[in-house]
Amino acid sequence: MANDEVVLAEVGPRLRALRKQRGTTLSQLADATGISVSTLSRLESGGRRPTLELLLPLARAHQVPLDELVGAPHVADPRVQARPIVRHGMTFLPLTRRPGGLQAFKQILPPGTPTGDPGQQTHEGYEWLYVLSGRLRLLLGEHDLILTPGEVAEFDTRVPHRLLNPGPDTAEVLNLFGPQGERLHVRARPRAH
Repeated sequence: MANDEVVLAEVGPRLRALRKQRGTTLSQLADATGISVSTLSRLESGGRRPTLELLLPLARAHQVPLDELVGAPHVADPRVQARPIVRHGMTFLPLTRRPGGLQAFKQILPPGTPTGDPGQQTHEGYEWLYVLSGRLRLLLGEHDLILTPGEVAEFDTRVPHRLLNPGPDTAEVLNLFGPQGERLHVRARPRAH
């Protein structure tokens, strides 16, 4: 069997193991991906050849990189090459490259940012943030809080919210965001032995 054939033959068992590890039925996976139960079953058993059109929705549904589904070799350099995103005067540095699931960002807010609409926003997800430096104003529903270095906040992003830098210095914040509402757990102190 050629190397490519071996790689393709291993996709089915890998898909089955991933689905079972997550406790998902074929029917649930079919609903999440739009792929029929029979096609999913044949993919897992090796009776259907995996294609990109089938693997992309499966990778999204399982929240794993496509490389993980096909067993691609690990890349030698694991560093994330952050490409800054600038919006409304703020800079976001992505610290993860995995699509879907939890995302990590370093957010840099110059004094007086963000600019534009001062209204609070809502969207699906759950956010955890840690102030590295400066001051951060968090408007969350009826709350109006000033967070300083070392302070942490976590909240459901369906609650109206807005992050602002009241100054006088640049604020740097570490953000973890889960688009499906994943909760993050932070232990404040070590467990007693």
